Amino acid sequence: MTAVAENEKILTPEIDAFIAKWIDKPGNLIMVLHRVQEEFGYIPRQAAFEVAAALDIPVAKIYGVITFYHFFKLTKPGKNRIAVCMGTACYLKGGQNLIDECERKLGVGLNTVTEDGEFSVEAVRCIGCCGLAPVVTVNGEVFGGVSNKQMVKIIEQFEDK
Repeated sequence: MTAVAENEKILTPEIDAFIAKWIDKPGNLIMVLHRVQEEFGYIPRQAAFEVAAALDIPVAKIYGVITFYHFFKLTKPGKNRIAVCMGTACYLKGGQNLIDECERKLGVGLNTVTEDGEFSVEAVRCIGCCGLAPVVTVNGEVFGGVSNKQMVKIIEQFEDK
């Protein structure tokens, strides 16, 4: 394991306290990784090393968990995170068309960030709003029954913020 120099430390005291609370509990790694991602929007490399040291586990195990579960991210998302639902109902009602529209409007593919760092686009599994299909979230705000034209307007709405 790699020692973490104090001046390189990026985990906050709140995350350290969270780790201390979960240190001896089963499933602690997943809970800690969720908390780290909640703080940063992704799992920074340095954070993975710090978590490994705090939980006394190999960094390889942390990366194994991060890469196994689709909800953990290793790259920093855009300021505005667009998530297009690709669950069955949303897919059948045009979810892929919304992804294509985002790519056209923003000039980026899935799981990438615009050059200015403002937007990232990801496909996600069921958001749980099937009756509103197709569904998109931007920074957690839910938009239902979204058409391609509405997708462009939603993006423009967040460009102005």
